[in-house]
Amino acid sequence: MTGQLMRILIVDDEATQREVLFGYLKKKKYLVHQSSSAEEAVSVVRSHHFDLVLSDYKMSGRTGFDLLQDIKRIDPETVVVLMTAFGTIEGAVDAMRAGAYDYLSKPIELDEIDLLIRRVQERSQLITENKNLREQLKEKLSFTEIISHSAPMQEVLSTASRVAHTKAPVLIRGESGTGKELIARAIHFNSPRSSKPFIAVNCAALNDNLLESELFGHEKGAFTGAEKQRRGRFELADGGTIFLDEIGDISPATQVRLLRVLQEQQFERVGGSETISVDVRVVAATNKDLEKAIASGKFRDDLYYRLNVVTIEIPPLRHRRDDVTLLLEHFLVHFAKEHKRKKLSFSKEAWEFLVRYDYPGNVRELENIVQRSVIFSRGDQIISTDIPLVVRGSSNETTAQRSNAQSFDEQVEQLEKDLVFEALRIHGNNQSKAANQLKLSERNLRYRLKKWGVK
Repeated sequence: MTGQLMRILIVDDEATQREVLFGYLKKKKYLVHQSSSAEEAVSVVRSHHFDLVLSDYKMSGRTGFDLLQDIKRIDPETVVVLMTAFGTIEGAVDAMRAGAYDYLSKPIELDEIDLLIRRVQERSQLITENKNLREQLKEKLSFTEIISHSAPMQEVLSTASRVAHTKAPVLIRGESGTGKELIARAIHFNSPRSSKPFIAVNCAALNDNLLESELFGHEKGAFTGAEKQRRGRFELADGGTIFLDEIGDISPATQVRLLRVLQEQQFERVGGSETISVDVRVVAATNKDLEKAIASGKFRDDLYYRLNVVTIEIPPLRHRRDDVTLLLEHFLVHFAKEHKRKKLSFSKEAWEFLVRYDYPGNVRELENIVQRSVIFSRGDQIISTDIPLVVRGSSNETTAQRSNAQSFDEQVEQLEKDLVFEALRIHGNNQSKAANQLKLSERNLRYRLKKWGVK
């Protein structure tokens, strides 16, 4: 919102005070209106939208508090600020609890007005950006936007779409990299909870004590290092959805607490006694065999049945080959645009390698392979030597074939790239472990990646 377009209404039964503010804001090029009473202001607000209403708190007839309540009923997005003398500050504070944005003490300092308007403008801009971002996310995460036309994935999307509008817990199962979190996000952003938070937690990334604190929060002094109270992920997700990834890795003790939240929607922070109630939908995911974990005593069957109200099985990419070509084309367009490569395509030979590959890392691996191939391609085509060695297979391309395409130095560099990227793939992009496998120092590995333009 720019200063020239901002609409401001001044409401005050003291003509002198009203005229001073009106004249000052008019000089600042705002669109300013004025009213001498709350009754008159209500009539104006009904016929015009205002970004900001500056109202005196104590007026003859209806008060600024009454006006606030009327405005919030008529146009909840309008920002209302009350102007008050010292004796009525307590009433202004009560009004803030009822929805007023702020209050200003009389006599009004014009510098304070400028600061207030800047804050209102920043608030309005953030709200607009938030709305736009949420709409973009909803569009991006609509089920029709998920890249797939294979029958198994269409069944997954159909199930997810039907369950999105319910409150039922969902258990998403599938191998790593199949897109479990993407489906969880789509369920949330297509549900009645879409305006509330979506909070994701990787349960395998934290030890038991840290995970409990992460999920349920802790009180000050609950353990060494707990210097202040901390809200957990369940509190932050209130009204929305919490996504518990790798649910099969949580300990028996945490399973008990999680079961209570699912049953009663209540919990206590670590080290606390206050019972906290929340309204949270749980979507969990795992790549483990939970039935086997139950049989071995590692996972509670009662928790399993609570989570398993609706199960969505995401098939691995090798079982939905129809999606491979779609995904290859989608990520090629995406990364070509990101790296400012206007005309880029796969050569016939490269395409055949990519289509035949099994992608044990599923969609995540396919995405990484396409990005890496775009980065290292030289011309308008991604050729077979731009693709990682693991995809094309060392036996599928002879040294003589490579020699015809590249100089000796290019072949040496290509071999270095293949070895480095294969090591990084094996170790999940952990540079320390990849360097150790390659018998390189981490500094040497980072130097090579920087030289090749890889972040």
